[in-house]
Amino acid sequence: MSGPDVITSLQNPQVKHLVKLRARRDREAHGVILVEGGREIARALQAGLNPQAVFSCPALHSPDAAATAASLAGVTELSRPAFEKVSGRENPDGLLAVFPTPAPVLPEPGADAVVVLLHGLEKPGNVGAILRTADAAGAHAVIVLGRGADPYSPNVIRASQGSVFRVPVAALPEDAALEWLRAHGFRTVACTPDAPRTYWDADLTGRVALLFGTEHEGLPESWRQTDQAVSIPMYAAGSADSLNVATAAALVMFECRRQAR
Repeated sequence: MSGPDVITSLQNPQVKHLVKLRARRDREAHGVILVEGGREIARALQAGLNPQAVFSCPALHSPDAAATAASLAGVTELSRPAFEKVSGRENPDGLLAVFPTPAPVLPEPGADAVVVLLHGLEKPGNVGAILRTADAAGAHAVIVLGRGADPYSPNVIRASQGSVFRVPVAALPEDAALEWLRAHGFRTVACTPDAPRTYWDADLTGRVALLFGTEHEGLPESWRQTDQAVSIPMYAAGSADSLNVATAAALVMFECRRQAR
């Protein structure tokens, strides 16, 4: 049987609150984010974030979750059914935490800073994969324009494997993003399939802002009026006419790094 301090009821107020926090509007209303997984929570802690609450189910712990849980105080234990109720994963590892929403801080960029701007992307998997690549490629920041995918949604955090806490991320209105880029001397590069210049033939050194749109619609016309536009050539004998946006972003980000070296 569960101990007296273990939450077992699916009708418990804390359980109901955690379920509601899976919705973006409820997270924004409370000014919090929901982070699930031992590795992801560890990276949030490494980034200096302090959890408001932590929930654990030892019966589900992975090694990462067990190690992270052991480093935390004030952990609330949930029964397996209660944890599975609040979890957004098919195979949860038994650790979940609520953090205050990080402030959208964009640090002073270096001479070869690469910033990635995402226009209209809504699929958490793509946004998370781009954040993970931005971390690996040493990008300065990722900016989500307007009301695209929530960069701190549980699914984006999971897809990024916690890299969202290692790369500066900001969700900004389009005019505010443009103002920041201009104030810091960035050259804007529209990444679009119909550009005549391939990305490896373009000068991507210095402060560069890479703009990506959705796979279906691409960048709107107003965001194609940039300093230059680049494309990724498709193999002539192939049937694919475009790449997944996360794959495209990875290619161009690493080309920026290659040229900088």
